[in-house]
This record gives sequence, C-alpha cells and structure tokens, in this order.
Amino acid sequence: MDVSGPFSDFLQFLFMGVQRGCIYAMVAMGFNIIYNSTGIINFAQGEFVVLGGLMMVTLTMASHLPMPVAFLLTAAFVMAVGVLMERTTINPVKNPSVLRLVIITIAVSILIKGAAMLFWGKESHHMRHFSSEESIQIMGATILPQTLWIIGMLVVTVGVFVYFFNYTMTGKSMRACAINRDAARLAGINDRKMIMLSFALSAGIGAIAGIIITPVIQMDYARGALLGLKGFGAAVVGGLGNSFGAVAAGLLLGIIEAMAAGYISSHYMDAAALFILLIVLFVRPSGLFGNREAARFKEF
Repeated sequence: MDVSGPFSDFLQFLFMGVQRGCIYAMVAMGFNIIYNSTGIINFAQGEFVVLGGLMMVTLTMASHLPMPVAFLLTAAFVMAVGVLMERTTINPVKNPSVLRLVIITIAVSILIKGAAMLFWGKESHHMRHFSSEESIQIMGATILPQTLWIIGMLVVTVGVFVYFFNYTMTGKSMRACAINRDAARLAGINDRKMIMLSFALSAGIGAIAGIIITPVIQMDYARGALLGLKGFGAAVVGGLGNSFGAVAAGLLLGIIEAMAAGYISSHYMDAAALFILLIVLFVRPSGLFGNREAARFKEF
C-alpha cells in the first residue's frame, strides 16, 4: 500500500522532532537538578553536552576503545569536570547572591568552550553510530536506528533518576536539601556535599546527551550555547524544578521546531521554539507544568 504523501511527511517531521526533543529534555533535566539544589541556572550545562560528545569522539574514533568502555569513561570525565567546577567556583563562595552564582556559571561556560576549542579545534567531529546506519522504513517515513537509541536512553535516564530520587537515601537527602536546606542540615545532611553531587549528576546527564546526539549531528566546540539555550527553554516551559515537565516540554519544543522547518521554512525553526517560550512566559510564567514555587523535586 502506498503511504507516501502528506501523512508520511508529517511522520518524518515527527521523527525528527522527537529526536531533537529528547536531547532538549535531557539538557533541561540537567538544568533542573542544579536549580533544585542551589536555586541558580547553570549556563555551563550546554558545555557539558559538548564535552561529552567530543570526548566520546576521541575515545572511540582516535583511541579505538569499545563503545561501552568509552561511554563510561566519557561520563566519568564530564562528571569530574562538573565536580571540579563546583569545588573551585561555587563552593568557595560564602553566602553568594543568585546573580553572582549565575555570572560564575557563565564564566565557566566561556572557559570550557575555549578549552574545547584549543584541544579539539574548530572543525566538526564525526562519530560512528551505535548500531546500523541504515534507515528503517515506517509508513513511508524513515528513522535512523540512532534515533531509537536516543529515545531509549532518555527513557532509561528518566527511570534511573526516578529510582534514585525516590528509593535511595542519597536521592532522598538531595530532595530534602532542595525542599528545606536548613531543616536538612539539622537532620545531619551535608548540604554542601549534596550540591557537589547535583553538579556531578547534571554533568553526567549532559555527557550522555552529547554522546548519543554526536553520531547524527556531529559535534564542535561552539554547539554548547545553542543546546544550552534550547534546554533552558524546555526547562522554563516545563516549569523550573519539574523534571517530568522538562521532558514533556523538551519533546514539545523539538516537535514544534521540526514542524516549522518542514511546513514553513528551516529559517524559522529556532524562532518557532523561542516564540512558544515567549508565549508561555507571558501567559504562565511558572511553566506549563510548574507552580509559583517551581515545586522542587516533588515531581520526581
């Protein structure tokens, strides 16, 4: 049966949108983890994604390490960068204002971007797909196996984080610090350690996003700003502090971008997502799934 035509075009744009949306969702989750722990927006989150992609390229394409080993080493490396960032720039600051901390994250973002340019150069870097590169035909549209890996990794990541924050003592301690840090201290929880762990987890999820997206977009040192902006937009639309909202909003923004590119023009792809962000900020500043207090970790 011939299924080519408008429906197959719609399905193709939908696949493209879901692929983008999964990455935005993971970046947004990284934003939320640090926001819930510190109340700040980490504008170096996009650089964690870049570091993950570029380090994975180095380990698999240059060092020829097996994919699973390179995956674990890359995640560990970027998490170490996140911990180093928190220990050297956030932790030493006593009683800082939110604005000061945000400026610090912007400075760190610039430093990481410069270091990535010096080490990996300005060119784009290619990485082989996790499995076959042959497209799968579905009702007249095509989808890459790597896109299925991206979707699957998002599902696994969400599942792991749900389990961690709800069924482990460390995760519950992080939630307690997010809800009331003073009360958590009185209960014997080391809030500084929890903040450090939030940076490690945020960097780790950024690294995973970079690893899984590099085979389909190629990675370069300058992609972090745009990926960070889209992830931040998804976090705001979903409601800061609500990670399930971030996943839904990330998928929504990705699909809107793909539809705008397919039915209007690729020139309006970025503008469409930002337009939705502006509408949400005007109509519901707390986000589609948030409340006025940004419900810290309560939705995990």
